[in-house]
Amino acid sequence: MKYRKLGNTGLIVSEVALGTMQFGGRMNMGNLGQEDTTRMVKLALDRGINFIDTADVYSLGESETLVGNALKGVRAEIVLATKVRLPMSENLNRSGATRVNIMREVEGSLQRLQTDYIDLYQVHGWDSNTPLEETLRTLDDVVRQGKVRYIGLSNFMSWQAATAVMLQERLGLEKYVTAQMHYSLVGRGLEYEFQSFAEYYDIGILVWSPLAGGFLSGKYSRANPAPAGTRFAEAGSFVPFDKEMGYRVVEALKEVAGRHGVSPARAALSWVLGRTAVSSVIVAARKAEQLEDNIRAVDLRLPDEEVRLLDAASDPGVPYPKWMVLQLDTAEDPRSKALYPERYVEGGPWKDRRGTRWSG
Repeated sequence: MKYRKLGNTGLIVSEVALGTMQFGGRMNMGNLGQEDTTRMVKLALDRGINFIDTADVYSLGESETLVGNALKGVRAEIVLATKVRLPMSENLNRSGATRVNIMREVEGSLQRLQTDYIDLYQVHGWDSNTPLEETLRTLDDVVRQGKVRYIGLSNFMSWQAATAVMLQERLGLEKYVTAQMHYSLVGRGLEYEFQSFAEYYDIGILVWSPLAGGFLSGKYSRANPAPAGTRFAEAGSFVPFDKEMGYRVVEALKEVAGRHGVSPARAALSWVLGRTAVSSVIVAARKAEQLEDNIRAVDLRLPDEEVRLLDAASDPGVPYPKWMVLQLDTAEDPRSKALYPERYVEGGPWKDRRGTRWSG
């Protein structure tokens, strides 16, 4: 296993984290019970994973309970993350990023996980019905109370995240250190603005669904589409993407993977691990062999030529105003060209689809 810093903190986490949506029977994401959960957690720890991510809403608390049982005796050795925000019942006040819900759910998560503290507590999404200051002051409180070590956000737009961080700075509150976001070869929307925001504020990106619900495992193709009703067939509903582009990406993945004698999934994970601002990539394998293969992605480093091949196959284009920002920051600004000649691309930086790493 290889390790990185969690955002701008001093906390060290494994490049691959264990996701837990597959633990529990209420989400139809794997339906793994206690025996399988304990076995998968032990395998992850044995292979060097020290970072586990869950959420209160996963199977309505069952996932946290299973993980808590599996971590008995080793809790202090790992970095444990969970989330709050999504509905836990039909009670209107058991949802959202309100003071009452955060205070209640942090206690619930602590109890289910059988721990005195949560290493990383994440807001599972923006709450437009709750004043932002209420959310941020409450998160600051749970840190000061010792119930939480660090806080993070998830599924925010860049303006929402930037607004929150600036308010935390202005009020002297505990700041977000991570952003858990979807990112994959068929879901590169993060590159439009959010990635630049994360780099600017030194916020670590935690990647969820890096294989797009399993689509990038390479099991299915144009000639062999997923049967109706399978999780692969439904992948585009949870993490929407253009299927035609997806098949093109799978073909490129198979070519790259074949050069290294590895699975398409491992190549896809390696591509994500090579992107800027990424602290860890969360995998939620249902089978031991899948987890073993995913973990080994940390040892695969793709050469630039193969990265460019995958970039081209998955190219979403550069939307406005980003292409204008890139143009003004490089080709149209002689200062940038003089200071950072390696960033300049003859004819305009929008021709370089990896240009996202320049912005911010």
